[in-house]
Amino acid sequence: MTKALFFDIDGTLVSFNTHAISESAIEAIRQVKAKGIKVFISTGRPFSLINNLNAIKEWIDGYITTNGAYSFIGNEFVACNPMPREEVEAVVKFADELDFPCMIVGEKDLTFYRSNEQVDRVFKQLLNVQDLNENVPLEPILAQRILQLTPVITEETEKELMQKLPGCVSSRWCPDFADITAKGIDKSVGLEALAAHLGIDISETMAFGDGGNDIAIVKRAGIGVAMDNANDSLKAVADYITTSVDEDGVWNALKHFGVL
Repeated sequence: MTKALFFDIDGTLVSFNTHAISESAIEAIRQVKAKGIKVFISTGRPFSLINNLNAIKEWIDGYITTNGAYSFIGNEFVACNPMPREEVEAVVKFADELDFPCMIVGEKDLTFYRSNEQVDRVFKQLLNVQDLNENVPLEPILAQRILQLTPVITEETEKELMQKLPGCVSSRWCPDFADITAKGIDKSVGLEALAAHLGIDISETMAFGDGGNDIAIVKRAGIGVAMDNANDSLKAVADYITTSVDEDGVWNALKHFGVL
């Protein structure tokens, strides 16, 4: 019996085309909440950049943010997994050397370091995120525990960068940038932390995703669902491939497994 659902946002709940949640997904979440099933968000976004869930916000029980680096339920903190300080500094130095932008996410605040036109195209136009705190000074952010770095770089540059970061891992859910977190930290860590906190067995969970950063949680959950618009690496590990985010994928998967 499924007791908790975990949803990625971009490309899973929210369409890249409409920047909105479909009516069928909204209705599905309303119905599962009425049955007493917990609903969680599982995203690479920092919480302050989650700007597209208002239609279901009242039904969300908790969040896995920054790819598992920070998880919470309501106002109750559950898990925080910061990056090694020296490796954060190494990424900042590399950004200066190669002149690429990088979002730096602290425990309380974030900034977009060395922002440029590519940041505007990817984050503001493609992802519909407008307030990126581009003018926030770097020093106050670096004084906090750093949860995630998001450099806007190619896969080739990512490989070069990760050789300098033995204590970190990277993943991609958009071809234009990588998300870097502490080694061993991914969305499945958030899944395990929230399930343990609530006393829910992993076998009673279901996770939905579409990107490379969803592989760990889709593999770990009791049932792992990939959207039809997901990349092939995620589809390969999913228990079920539903229809796309624009074709009622969430609703159809929940119907398929008898959750609705």
